[in-house]
Amino acid sequence: MGQAAVDDGALVLFSGGQDSTTCLAWALDRFPRVETLGFDYGQRHRVELACRGRLREGIVRIEPSWRRRLGPDHTLNLDALGTVSETALTRDAEIGYAAGGLPNTFVPGRNIVFLTFAATLAYRRGLRHIVGGMCETDYSGYPDCRDDTIKALQVALNLGMERRFVLETPLMWIDKARTWQLAAELGGRPLVDLIIEDSHTCYLGERGSRHAWGYGCGTCPACDLRAKGYARFAAEAVG
Repeated sequence: MGQAAVDDGALVLFSGGQDSTTCLAWALDRFPRVETLGFDYGQRHRVELACRGRLREGIVRIEPSWRRRLGPDHTLNLDALGTVSETALTRDAEIGYAAGGLPNTFVPGRNIVFLTFAATLAYRRGLRHIVGGMCETDYSGYPDCRDDTIKALQVALNLGMERRFVLETPLMWIDKARTWQLAAELGGRPLVDLIIEDSHTCYLGERGSRHAWGYGCGTCPACDLRAKGYARFAAEAVG
């Protein structure tokens, strides 16, 4: 397929987690055409990929206009990223900290690779906006989640592809409690419940234990952030 004409549509990096589901709702609320993109890179928690279909099916039942706006889903196999990565997200290893102080769940280059492939697909599909859940407020210190990284990459992609992509990061400056609140503002309690029941965040890929905030081991860094954020969101909602 050749190059498509550019419109004001969006491509959402959609992993099947809390953040990307919130970003999907954010995009559906704003853009006339929205497509989704997931990556299989041999991640330890690849159960998240199985959640994507249920989330897409559930989200269009929340708001009628979202059903009209939601377009195709795409999945790209990036096995090479997992092959070159010696991390706790791509190997059966205990989660901790690596040399230099970064968590060993950091997959070097992951977001740079993801956004580059996303831009390549958006180029073909004629989509201007690329939406990702990167955040440097509640995060683990990953350098490729920083706003400066995203802005620099946007410049590089636009220069290299002769386009005017806009890399959208609606969660960049908000914490996990505010991310839950944003979901509530976009889709009410039905969207919050959909995220609780059908999204996946746990780094260990556990879906056995159901907590107030959803499924997961309850102890890994991803579960810890999600649980604490939900507790603050729920307390503020009651208050």
